[in-house]
Amino acid sequence: MTAGLLGASDIRALAGRLGVSPTKSRGQNFVVDPGVVRRITALAGVRPGDRVLEVGPGLGSLSLALLEAGASLVAVELDPVLAAALPATVAERLGASVDVVLADALTVTDLPGEPPTKLVANLPYNVAVPIVLGLLERLPSLGSALVMVQAEVGARLAAGPGTKVYGVPSVKAAWWCDVRVAGSVSRQVFWPAPHVDSCLVSLVRHEPLGPEPLRRRAFRLVDAAFAQRRKTLRGALAAVYGSPAAAEAALRAAGLDPGARGETLTAAEFARLALGSSS
Repeated sequence: MTAGLLGASDIRALAGRLGVSPTKSRGQNFVVDPGVVRRITALAGVRPGDRVLEVGPGLGSLSLALLEAGASLVAVELDPVLAAALPATVAERLGASVDVVLADALTVTDLPGEPPTKLVANLPYNVAVPIVLGLLERLPSLGSALVMVQAEVGARLAAGPGTKVYGVPSVKAAWWCDVRVAGSVSRQVFWPAPHVDSCLVSLVRHEPLGPEPLRRRAFRLVDAAFAQRRKTLRGALAAVYGSPAAAEAALRAAGLDPGARGETLTAAEFARLALGSSS
């Protein structure tokens, strides 16, 4: 039975009643296929009683599927009209309730109720990476995430060392999580249909590779290494260490090749380099 979920005609009717038009500036592409949001909920492993964080719930397509699965839901929404409408939508269609926080997911820190253990979201393409990385940093209660993002972004998040798309998002996500692409999503399930393909990315938290001060040092090295990714680490990290010679000495002390490039290092190797650094 899908009566409680939102189909394409429901989405358009609800948007019309609210006077809402999807805006490109906020990356709003609403999912109009109930089967897709059920698939996302299942892949995320949502069980009754799970405290789930959703970012950008929009008109409530995914919210309803999460609640249908028995989740306790807190939703962070930037659009005040959509934020105000969501509780009524879930009450009308499922007889359920949702905690809605009118805030920017890039900066939100305080959430009502129990700390969320799962992040499940259809993320705006233009800010997906900073949202994911920021929430992993600020919300240690999050044990896993399943996010829908632009396919290219998902590939970068899940990439391994030595691949063309391995970069800053790949290393930083790996600091906290095991990351993989969990599936593809047709552009035809959105309204309006985007001009890019989408994918689902699964992130499962493991122990961070080090304490917070070490992470900050490591991320500084990551940023420097990939800012000039054609340079060897000896050259790319020269500004951080004060000179190419000092960078080479630090790399050799960490057992790393100064002639290698940043794209060859794992997150654990960046952590090892940062461990011997006061940068």
